[in-house]
Amino acid sequence: MAVNSKKIAVYVVVVFALYVIITDPAKAADYVQIAFEGVSDAAKSIGDFMSWVAQGGNS
Repeated sequence: MAVNSKKIAVYVVVVFALYVIITDPAKAADYVQIAFEGVSDAAKSIGDFMSWVAQGGNS
């Protein structure tokens, strides 16, 4: 029976995340902050684009 590669990838990511959290919590907090800033910037950009489209796409 073949092992699903997606499951293996998820397990590797989870193990890596736990390793980083356990060995260096401050660095893990920095990674989380960077991720949230990235998501926030992406959401703002999508909002700006949708506003531009709603206004007819005029510059």
